[in-house]
Amino acid sequence: KNNLDRKLLLAFYRSSIESLLTYCVSTWYGNPIDIHKRKLFLWFSHLPQEEKQFGGYFSPETMHVDPLILERNPEERLGLLSPCLQTQNSSFPSVTVEQLFEPTDAWSEDRGINVLLYGAVGTGKSTVIRKLVLDWCTGTTLANFKLLVPFSCEDLNQLSKMASLRDLVSRKYLHLKKHPLLSGEGSQAKDVLFLFNGMEKIQLDFRIGSTELCSDPNEALLPGVVVVNLLRKYLLPEASILVTTRLSALDRIPQKYISRYAQICGFTDPDRQRAYFTSRLLQQSGKTAHNQEAQALIELLYLSLQRESQLAAACFLPSYCWLTCATLHFLHFTSINAPIRTLTGIYTSFLRLNFGGEVLGTGAGTNVPIQGHHSSLMLYVVRTVGKLAFDGVTYKRTSFSERELEQWIGGKTKTDEELRQLAMFRTDVLDFFLAPCVGNDKYLSQDLSENDERRYVFAVPAMQEYLAALYMVLGENKSALEKLTRQVSMAIGQATEDVNALMNILSKFIPLRIFAIFNLLKLFPKLFEKISSRNKGSIARTMAAEMFRTEDSYNEDVLDQVEQSLLGVHGPQPKQYSEGQPFELYPIFMGGLLHYGNRVLLQQLGCSIQSSTVAQITLALRKYLVRELSKPQPPEELMDLLVLLYEFQNPRLTAEVLASIRAIRLTNIRMTPIKCFVLSTVLSCTPPRLLCLLVSVVLSLQFNSLGPESCILLRDLLLDSKILIRSLQLCDNPLLDSGAHTLLESLPKNQSLTHLSLMHTGLGDKGALELAERLQQHTGLQELNVAYNNIGDNAALTLVDACREHPSIHTVHLYLNPLSDVGKKSLYVRGVLWGHGGSGRHVKVLASVTEGSDISEDWHPILSVIRENASSWDHERIKQQLKVFLTDLEWGRQQQQSFWKRLHFRKVEKGVKQTLQMLEKDTPSKRYHK
Repeated sequence: KNNLDRKLLLAFYRSSIESLLTYCVSTWYGNPIDIHKRKLFLWFSHLPQEEKQFGGYFSPETMHVDPLILERNPEERLGLLSPCLQTQNSSFPSVTVEQLFEPTDAWSEDRGINVLLYGAVGTGKSTVIRKLVLDWCTGTTLANFKLLVPFSCEDLNQLSKMASLRDLVSRKYLHLKKHPLLSGEGSQAKDVLFLFNGMEKIQLDFRIGSTELCSDPNEALLPGVVVVNLLRKYLLPEASILVTTRLSALDRIPQKYISRYAQICGFTDPDRQRAYFTSRLLQQSGKTAHNQEAQALIELLYLSLQRESQLAAACFLPSYCWLTCATLHFLHFTSINAPIRTLTGIYTSFLRLNFGGEVLGTGAGTNVPIQGHHSSLMLYVVRTVGKLAFDGVTYKRTSFSERELEQWIGGKTKTDEELRQLAMFRTDVLDFFLAPCVGNDKYLSQDLSENDERRYVFAVPAMQEYLAALYMVLGENKSALEKLTRQVSMAIGQATEDVNALMNILSKFIPLRIFAIFNLLKLFPKLFEKISSRNKGSIARTMAAEMFRTEDSYNEDVLDQVEQSLLGVHGPQPKQYSEGQPFELYPIFMGGLLHYGNRVLLQQLGCSIQSSTVAQITLALRKYLVRELSKPQPPEELMDLLVLLYEFQNPRLTAEVLASIRAIRLTNIRMTPIKCFVLSTVLSCTPPRLLCLLVSVVLSLQFNSLGPESCILLRDLLLDSKILIRSLQLCDNPLLDSGAHTLLESLPKNQSLTHLSLMHTGLGDKGALELAERLQQHTGLQELNVAYNNIGDNAALTLVDACREHPSIHTVHLYLNPLSDVGKKSLYVRGVLWGHGGSGRHVKVLASVTEGSDISEDWHPILSVIRENASSWDHERIKQQLKVFLTDLEWGRQQQQSFWKRLHFRKVEKGVKQTLQMLEKDTPSKRYHK
């Protein structure tokens, strides 16, 4: 009895001391729960590095959109793995995480609720948990729990030493050490919620013979045993528990220990997807213009999603919504002030977000710790799904049957461990990359008509090209002999290093013939190096061959193809000359994967690309690219080449390749701001010591949609002293006076420009006067084209006077401007005469097909320009100008006394009339409006 009294007294003193310590800590340092909330909020507010590429405008509160969560009946376990796309009309109720912890009829106060929240890769489990913790910290959800204790199962699995529950808590949350809510006394634990995220990453054994029972939170046990006893309700039975896991790990916790099941189904309707896009794209910055463009993008995206397109099928996973937003942000909101971002980097970051640190364990029932047998999950993806993607790119196929999936993914598995890994992979990961075909793709219609069996495609088309490129660059396409050669070479190389010293001694005693065998073995690694070098050369040859495929030469440039895959095609269908699906991103991704930043991220995913491999590929690639560029290339191919060099981010390679290009002609390329940025970055990455390799460039950006904002990048391009742009042609772009103002800011510091064309750019009197004012600050300009604008007589005369005073300008194009007859005659006189007092310069002014009463020497080039561009110009205005030309020609002909001169006038009149007839025959449907 005395011993019992003594134990009770000690327990009373212990409880009193803990209560006193808690009171003292809360008095001196603040309430431990408040401290816990503040620290949790800081930890969980931290965004991944990948989110910073959006410019830092996001926070978990503003960018979060709740995915669909459905409660499942425990009895229907066979239906737990049903695809989320089939749950849109499900009878299961939609719930929130907070509702899952509301009391039910089967609930009792002395036992907490165990909730199992599961979902496939990319459905948003981690995001939901992050938002849940932040909301608890701010008091907006789960207010009935005083304490929330989150654990990462991956962290717990790394612990090898035994520790009690309270030690596990205090190790991660020191401020909760000895907190009374975790003491196990009374029913205080009913106010505690434990959160175990990623249960598939820890080994749990619920067998009584393997895991001892424990109800003392102070008893030291292995972490897995502590978690098992919490779920069994032997340890702190009043506490509630939330566990998240993937589909393949559902059976690791027996059904009797789970109170409620809930499945995260992602964004199963376009409205949730639209809300996600709105929360991200509308927060690019406070600029109204950017928000207007973002709103337009959202509307186009929403239209694409409503068509039940393949994009809609992919975006039911929030991860692909993230990828879509990241790609559109890259295409439309890339800033010159932000760090360099590439398309390859976006896809690499996307995979790191979803598979960073993931390993492919052996699964349950093996009695082996998960970390005991594991391999990189991403490397497994490359060797299976990447192999399928590579086969599709090689044979120009985008859809695959179930039989082909069986053949390429796990078709050669033999051991039990490989079968278990394959089962986990198919359950958790395969649906992340491949989705059922919706059947409205023009490249799939033939396959579907030939065979009605279900076919699968990559969730987004570019992912197939990325994985195929990764498969190629990692060297996974080697033959079995090449792989065996590499393994043998490594083994012999290691053995050679170990026994080298021994062989040097034994060579004095071993017969010469026998010693020769050892020398052959030592030479084997060198032979492998030659074989390996040839393999790297084949990778470079493949990149160059895929870059300049003849059948893809006149397709839309690759950035336009990426945008159309997301937003769809609105208006006339883009030109497409290749019969099958073009894979023009494939070689560009191959180049981007060799960039150091992407290699670092891939190393974290378990996919290693050695620097020596990059050096060998780069050396061979330069040779192949220069060889291809010796042939004439269409503008679309040149634009794709610029994108490849931009993705590669290798200044030396860029300089050496650009040295072989005499002119960069991007006529008819839709030069969006991102393309201007790519062009500026590529041309400016050449270091000064290699400047001699870069010849002066002819930059043709005609027939684009360049607006005033694009002139910012063009101005920076002209201001870059490392870039020698000789000719800049900006015809048929709506630059307006504001864009011209920005562009002209570069004239004082640029001395390489000799030819500037601003024809049909919306230039008015204001822009022409500013151009006249700034011309004297640029002494190298020789020819200026401001034809087909809105320049009147006075502004035109001022501009010609400025050109006449300029030291090098010899030609000014002013035709197709609203000039009067008096104005044109004055321009001719100003240009021909030698200025006031005979001190000026002669400047050729092209204002019409006539010069005074004579025919202009340049009448034929003027008519040629009109014929070439008539389809995209305003027909009524051009016809009106041609009629003015006829009037000028008729007046000039009447002034001539010579028969031969009158005959010449007749010839020119005939050319003008033929051009006029061509315009009148041209129907509106044939016109191409920019």
